[in-house]
Amino acid sequence: MATKTRSQSTSNSNRSSGGGRSSFAWTGNQTGLIAAAAVAGAAVGLAANYGRKIVAQGLGGIDWMDELMADHRSTLALFDKIEATEDSQTWQRAHLLAKLKNALGKHAIEEENAVYPALREANEAHDADALNAEHGYVKTYLYELENMPKSSPEWLQRVRAFRELLEEHIRMEENEVFPRLRAALGEEGNAKLSAAVAREGMKLA
Repeated sequence: MATKTRSQSTSNSNRSSGGGRSSFAWTGNQTGLIAAAAVAGAAVGLAANYGRKIVAQGLGGIDWMDELMADHRSTLALFDKIEATEDSQTWQRAHLLAKLKNALGKHAIEEENAVYPALREANEAHDADALNAEHGYVKTYLYELENMPKSSPEWLQRVRAFRELLEEHIRMEENEVFPRLRAALGEEGNAKLSAAVAREGMKLA
């Protein structure tokens, strides 16, 4: 993912005619300044490349399954906070719902653009399609909760039904589908998937 930057230095040789001095000839001081600038530019370029390399290596440094499971824990913690609100706390409910929507949106992109395609390649298309279809229900619940009055007792009931769906989705991923995929991919395959999940997550970072 890192882009290599090539810096080309062009040296101009200015010759004077008839022993005279060209108006474009560099003095010793000017030559020193240009050389220093060239060295500084090269150093900046190397630092940028090195930084990008570190970032690229870091993208693949977190195991994809561990990262997604951490997302699951964070999501359930948001549900805990939402369920602790009162009907009068409409602003808090709206705020927490927005955070939940953002978290689930990032998580869905990671799974739909990286993990589920890997499942299909591993001949697990049935599970990939089933999990992907459940993401449609997630979006439906989010839409309903956004448009329901936050002060309504039915709002919290809908939150709890939403949580039940997500907990079953999480259970299937963590206990069945993801461990099977990680075992099938091997070390190299898991490293590639970890990098792909991180790249997708950075799109919304």
